[in-house]
Amino acid sequence: MPTIKYVYAREILDSRGLPTVECNLWLDTGHQITTSVPTGTSRGKYEAVELRDNDKSRMMGQGVLTAVNNVNTIIGPQLIGQDPTKQVELDQLLLTLDGTPNKARLGANAILAVSQATLKAGALISGLPLYNYIHQLFQIPNGLSLPSCVYTVFNGGKHGAGNLDFQEFQLIPATNLDFNTSLDIAVTFFAKLGEVLTSKGAIHSVGITGGYAPNLYNNADAFEILVEATKMTPYTYAQDIFFGLDVAASQFFSNSKYTLKDKTQPFSSDELKEYYVKLKNLYHLMYLEDPFAEDDRKSWKELTAAIGENTSIVGDSLLATNKDRMIKAQTEGLCNAILVKPNQVGTILETIQVIQQARAANWQVIISHRSGETTDDFIADFAVGVNADYVKFGPANRGERTVKYNRLLAINQELHQK
Repeated sequence: MPTIKYVYAREILDSRGLPTVECNLWLDTGHQITTSVPTGTSRGKYEAVELRDNDKSRMMGQGVLTAVNNVNTIIGPQLIGQDPTKQVELDQLLLTLDGTPNKARLGANAILAVSQATLKAGALISGLPLYNYIHQLFQIPNGLSLPSCVYTVFNGGKHGAGNLDFQEFQLIPATNLDFNTSLDIAVTFFAKLGEVLTSKGAIHSVGITGGYAPNLYNNADAFEILVEATKMTPYTYAQDIFFGLDVAASQFFSNSKYTLKDKTQPFSSDELKEYYVKLKNLYHLMYLEDPFAEDDRKSWKELTAAIGENTSIVGDSLLATNKDRMIKAQTEGLCNAILVKPNQVGTILETIQVIQQARAANWQVIISHRSGETTDDFIADFAVGVNADYVKFGPANRGERTVKYNRLLAINQELHQK
């Protein structure tokens, strides 16, 4: 059985021009694996530690040379001679080497880079496509199929330009449509949306993840623009095309109130809940991510009870891809879906355990990119391998996003050739 010969990490730049970790792994067969990890802009306080150098003399303190050194001097030597197909054992070794509950010693960015590299190496040895290897290795139930897509179309919040309070306005093609049709909807809609913005004299530069960042008066105006763009496509609103929101509500939460451009006075939690219900009824909203601050648990529960039967109430910062936090949220009925980001937890093993717990509770699973992405398409294979319900990779533009959609195109072709 081929074994690991050498592991080496280095600092590279993500899509925002900020540092992240790339990991190279060599097998004794001479084969080489390369993978990289994304980074986040709006990181929740319950996420695992993304280790930064905090050296203000370089990279604005955002360097990851410490994390890189941890791979090269602490983690890498422990992997030499190991069988990369033993993913569970290797991830457990990484957790032992770190020894902290939140990856504070070695860094989740260092640990995940190695965890991904070993998974890719295991797939190479097995002779299986990565998605199929993941599916078999972790005994994922049901056959392989592509997830539906949640496409970003507007960037606001920390991803925008001070234009909109909500972090992402999302286009969601109907789940009964095939992937090729879904991608056609995304491409067509985005082009028409640009035309609508131009016709109204609105700024249509893009935000951090590539969605438009227009200068609109408030968040409700954005929905009216989306409806108008829908009418310019060959697709039918509320039949082929639906909308969603990544609210990232913690960003505008202060003193127990939520401050939005849509109202002169801040919203109370109850008022914001009613506003979401109104938006759902007006604009066929089917997806709400992080609608309240992480610790506003009463509001999460009330909103899920009110509209959760036919709306995905998605926990991101609330859950932080953390199994213990998810179990507590399930017990309290806070939401009905989880956004899964491997770098929030730090290893593939722990990510799989979170997904398994979500499935046990009949929650939807959405596999997500981060705002600071790389051109690694690992997450596309991972989403297919675990049978995710949805993927969230951003808009269908910019290389770090389209590489994921292009990988889904290739997987889709492979699956239909069998």
